[in-house]
Amino acid sequence: MSFFCQNDILMSRILHIGKFFPPFAGGIENFLADLMPIQTSQGEIVAAIVHDHRFTLNMKVQAEKSIYRVPSYGRLLYAPVSPHFPFWLNRVLHEFQPELLHLHLPNTSAFWALWQSEARRIPWVIHWHADVFSVLNKKLAIAYKAYRPFEQKLLTHAKSIIVTSPPYLTASTALDKWQHKCQVIPLGLNLEPMPTTETTHQWNSKGVKFLSVGRLSYYKGHEFLIRAMANIKKDQAQLIIVGKGEQYSDLNKLIKQLNLSDNVKLLGYCSDTELNALFASCDCFCLASLERTEAFGVVFLEAMRYNKPIIATDIPGSGVSWVVKDAGLLVKPQDVTALANALQQIINQPLLAANLAKIGNQRFNQLFDIKNVSAKISDLYQQVLNYG
Repeated sequence: MSFFCQNDILMSRILHIGKFFPPFAGGIENFLADLMPIQTSQGEIVAAIVHDHRFTLNMKVQAEKSIYRVPSYGRLLYAPVSPHFPFWLNRVLHEFQPELLHLHLPNTSAFWALWQSEARRIPWVIHWHADVFSVLNKKLAIAYKAYRPFEQKLLTHAKSIIVTSPPYLTASTALDKWQHKCQVIPLGLNLEPMPTTETTHQWNSKGVKFLSVGRLSYYKGHEFLIRAMANIKKDQAQLIIVGKGEQYSDLNKLIKQLNLSDNVKLLGYCSDTELNALFASCDCFCLASLERTEAFGVVFLEAMRYNKPIIATDIPGSGVSWVVKDAGLLVKPQDVTALANALQQIINQPLLAANLAKIGNQRFNQLFDIKNVSAKISDLYQQVLNYG
């Protein structure tokens, strides 16, 4: 029995190989969820094979969206543990018969394409979302030594490589040999924000409302943002941090140690509806990431879409400063004083905040509309399919 219906109309058949897919919360996942329907409306026939983000032994097929969730047994150093993946990849390749593979990296399961004869017979486009190497995470730095040879084999076989910003392309040592294959296409989101049908009750009545969204992981810099809040008068501001992760306990202890329980809240996971309400109701979005693992920051596009000013870190070699540009205040990573000063600027200068928000919304409309991004990716597909 086939999973896929054949179509008499000649369209490009594209199979995305990704890590996860919503409801898993992540910027790359949200991008892919926005991209696929637009690709369909623009003439492609698309499907995606990803890992189930929950522990499961059963394959799940979301037929109406052509999403195939392979069983996963958890994660090791952020990589899904999925011994079933090569079997299901082979089956989906056989059934769907794609003309092109769109591999989203980093993703260890994408390596299986190297050993799938059916995969190697068709062209690949690699979407380079981030380098794997980390300065701050020693375990990840060691693991990269084993990861790199396979990564380079994928890059060797790829016909084209999409990089999400000019600074990241320039700084990525992994892409040094492959500059001639690379093309910069930014990530994007739907132009219109999701309609907010409810108000959130998460905020208290104290001061300017700062929002941060991101996994509670080592490179997100939440500790420094919390410490910066300790330098702000308690009646002037409040901070909500949305996200789950391994640093929850340490961050919670820090909030209590700094006596910030009334002003800083770790909200954990929240629904899309609640997150939309938080974006709509906050006064400023903040993300204090520490290193190039934060390659782009799709969540900044969310803030721009909701017409919010931004506070972010100017990470050398990352795309963050290029994405944010004049839409926010950029500070040095791990600099608590600079973060506190930026928070205070937003508090003290509402006209500045409004101007940053206006610039950000204009920048979003010009560069990050998913329809325009999808059209550029489709043009690249055709170049690859037509000229190899």
